[in-house]
Amino acid sequence: MSEDKPKKNTNPFTIIKDDSTDGHGGYGAGTISLENMSPVIVDPNENRAFVDMGAMHARSEVERRVKFLSDKDAVPNGKLYWIVWVTVEKGEDGPYYAGVCGSEIRVDRSIKRAYKSMPEHVTHMDKSLKGKIMLEHMDDHSKKLLKDFLVEFNEEMWKNSSDELKGVLPE
Repeated sequence: MSEDKPKKNTNPFTIIKDDSTDGHGGYGAGTISLENMSPVIVDPNENRAFVDMGAMHARSEVERRVKFLSDKDAVPNGKLYWIVWVTVEKGEDGPYYAGVCGSEIRVDRSIKRAYKSMPEHVTHMDKSLKGKIMLEHMDDHSKKLLKDFLVEFNEEMWKNSSDELKGVLPE
C-alpha cells in the first residue's frame, strides 16, 4: 500500500499570513507573529546561503549537535556562520525584504562547541521584525553571498526593497 507523499514546499520564505492582532481581542491578541520572518544561514566557508527554518528554534543545520557557549574565546577555532533574520512585508509595489539583521555564530565541530550570543540574536530578530537593516558588522564576502541569495530567491522582492538595504549589500 503506497501513500502519496505531500509535495514539499518549494518556497522557503514565509511571505505574509494572517495578522494575530486583527481586532478580535481573543487568545493571541497582542502577541508577536513570526510568520513573516525567515532565517537565512550564510556559510562563507562553503560559499552558500540557504533558508533553514530550524534556526527559529536554534535547530538549524549548523546549530545541531554542538553545545553553545556565550564566551567567543572558548571557541577559538570556530567556523564563522551568520543567521540573517529576514522579514518580508508587503508594500504598494508588492512584497519586499523589510528587515534584515545578521547574527554571528561560530562552530567548532571537532570539540562540539559553538559560540552564540542569545541576547544579540533576540535583539536582531526584534529589529528585523521592526524593519531595521543591521548588517554592517558582517564581512563583505558574507554580505555578497546574502545579496546574491536574496536577488536569486526573488528579484522582484529585491527590487522593491529599500535603498538602505541595497546600499549595505555590495555589488
